[in-house]
Amino acid sequence: MNAVRMLIAWVLTLLGVALGPAGAWQDPQPFIGVTYTERAASSPRPIRMHVAQIDLTAPGIRFKVSAPGGDREVVRQTTLDFARQERAQLAINGHFFLPFPSEDKTAWVIGLAASEGKVFSAFETPAQNYALVDFAPALNIDRDNRASIVTGDPVADPTRVREAVSLWNVVAGSSQIVTNGAVSVPEYRDDDHASGKLTPGGPANYSNLKAWADVATARTAIGLSRDQRTLTLFTVDVRGGSEGMRLSEVAAVLIRDFAVFNALNLDGGGSTTMVMEGANGAPAIVNVPSDGSAGRSVATSLAVFAQRRER
Repeated sequence: MNAVRMLIAWVLTLLGVALGPAGAWQDPQPFIGVTYTERAASSPRPIRMHVAQIDLTAPGIRFKVSAPGGDREVVRQTTLDFARQERAQLAINGHFFLPFPSEDKTAWVIGLAASEGKVFSAFETPAQNYALVDFAPALNIDRDNRASIVTGDPVADPTRVREAVSLWNVVAGSSQIVTNGAVSVPEYRDDDHASGKLTPGGPANYSNLKAWADVATARTAIGLSRDQRTLTLFTVDVRGGSEGMRLSEVAAVLIRDFAVFNALNLDGGGSTTMVMEGANGAPAIVNVPSDGSAGRSVATSLAVFAQRRER
């Protein structure tokens, strides 16, 4: 790296922008309406985050969630392959899914899901209720790029939302971790937390003393600004010198550093993947997935389409 490039890298690091994992240059504004940040931190432990913020009013911006298919609800596919297939400029992984762990080629999606107006999964009570809340809120982006958090009515149609919106592209996760600008990671129901949204138990006997959300691991989150004009896509790694984050830490960073007002936790761990189109027009993974260099074959991904900036 020559002296000029070293100086530029140092300045960009101070601004929260960095060089990519393989030393590739990462443009902080690669597409019209998209700002990309790669940020490293040493506290509370070594971490590396990849964050894309999308101006929903920018020309040329559109979205697509993986479409339904197969003998269950979806055919599993890596986020990288989905981005290639759709010729998207950006993509992240989406829903939790079952069966897991599994090498099956198809899966059931957990929570509300829609792809370009086709609703193919409903609000539900998940089997992993030690980690995922009942009828988890979802994020809807309608065909005019109006985005909002949507919630279900458990006694009505399980695909119906309370809000007066048209479902178009919808992703859901484990819970809403930022609500109206405050951290809202759910608690477990016990004698001191009667209103807790999670059930103690699971493979590690999770509880308020040892919460699933407190495991430092790779995370994927999606959030909206208060005016609902900026969509934030967030990933943090647990490989490549990064040691992952707790959900409360993710929520706090989204609020403090990225002006997120409402956010959902999406599937994480080995599923966490962010893909971005490079200057050569080919999509590439920008983070370091913990389930192999190509990323895990997941249930759904969210693709973002944008126009490249003229230089």
